[in-house]
Amino acid sequence: MGVKLGDETRGYTRFRFLSELLVREGFDVTLFTSSFQHWEKAQRDVEKACYRDLPYRVVFIPEPGYKKNLDLARIMSHRKAAKNLRRMLTERFAADARAFDLIYAEIPPNDVARVCAETAHEHGIPFVADVNDLWPEAMRMVVNVPVVSDIAFRPFARDAHRVYELLSGAVGTSDEYAARPAADREEPYERVTVYVGNNLAAFDEGVRENADAVVKPAGEFWVTYAGTLGASYDLSTLVQAAKLAESQVSGLRVKILGDGPDRDKLTELASSIGAPVDFLGYTPYDRMAAWLAASDITVNSLVHGAAQSIVTKIGDYLAAGIPMINTGESPEFCSKVEADGFGVNVAPGNASELTQAIVKLAAHSSSRKIMGAKARDIACRQFDQAHSYQAIVELIRNLL
Repeated sequence: MGVKLGDETRGYTRFRFLSELLVREGFDVTLFTSSFQHWEKAQRDVEKACYRDLPYRVVFIPEPGYKKNLDLARIMSHRKAAKNLRRMLTERFAADARAFDLIYAEIPPNDVARVCAETAHEHGIPFVADVNDLWPEAMRMVVNVPVVSDIAFRPFARDAHRVYELLSGAVGTSDEYAARPAADREEPYERVTVYVGNNLAAFDEGVRENADAVVKPAGEFWVTYAGTLGASYDLSTLVQAAKLAESQVSGLRVKILGDGPDRDKLTELASSIGAPVDFLGYTPYDRMAAWLAASDITVNSLVHGAAQSIVTKIGDYLAAGIPMINTGESPEFCSKVEADGFGVNVAPGNASELTQAIVKLAAHSSSRKIMGAKARDIACRQFDQAHSYQAIVELIRNLL
């Protein structure tokens, strides 16, 4: 539902890339997505030429839209989209009983995925769930009121249970996510872990094309975060650490790329304490790649208790070939950071510990070089979509 298509500048590329890959592998692909562009918070002009003559067909699901990432309007919008999708799929199968051989859908949105799961079940074809977040678990990071949250989130839990119960296979963006359906079913299912990853060639091209535009002044040391400025991401601690580390790291600048509901609060905090932080706002992907590649350290910044496991930007952080400081608590990712040697783990919400990690890495260029080389190697072997997504193709072939 959040896929980036045509000439759009914002959105996830996972399902566009997968659609293109499946076509190259000989499949006939129809991509159902929303008429509403989640990232721009605006309706698409579905008649634009950029949505035509693609290697796969695009079908737009009418959806009214919303203005915020988490509010009642978004819930109602997804509910309407789910109803419209059910009608559209019912019409397709009524016209042709063999309209599709397999349905593949992301979850969340849970209600949209449930429509796909139930439609596949009704027509006796395989259904694959691509688990790239956990609702309602992640929602509790924003709203966690005893009893009230349980009641409010029950529909999400019910839809997720139905999806997990009916799936034929699961693709998880982490081992944790791939294993999540097992808690809601007794029968085994085929599963693979395929990180969201990135198109490494596109990342490298972005670095080359923007090398002249993103230039680090001599003597500066850049610590960079790229992503959403929202409730799950502990950027206030990063801002505080920037101030604490300033006197110990010559030329320190913390670069925050991205936008979100917490931006005003964070800029005010940085200003009030005089932290060496630059808020660059939303940055197009190619320019973001250049900023990351020019940096000295990246920070995967998550709050205590965050439901996220291995987030979207990890592939880009690793592709930059520099060390990472991880504040996420996911046991799976913490173990990966240590085992693969591309960074260090620190406790979320601890500005002192984060400061120490920045200062220590800044003082040891040889360690940064070794960690950076390991990061790039992992990016090439495990996060480059051109290679890693073949596992999804094989799962689909097996189910068919």
